[in-house]
Amino acid sequence: MTTMQNFGLTWTDSDGKAQASAVAYDKVSGERRKAALEADGNTNVRLVPVEPGVLPQPQG
Repeated sequence: MTTMQNFGLTWTDSDGKAQASAVAYDKVSGERRKAALEADGNTNVRLVPVEPGVLPQPQG
């Protein structure tokens, strides 16, 4: 049996405000979104494992 791991993202936006993703990603999609957030100038971008139905909380 294969168990899918869900991931969320947390980051700090350009205004210094802590943010968190409103959706869960698989690993590959999460890594792509992480790269896009970093390319847009966001800092402290982290891909964090989450339980199904649970989203990450902003860290800040």
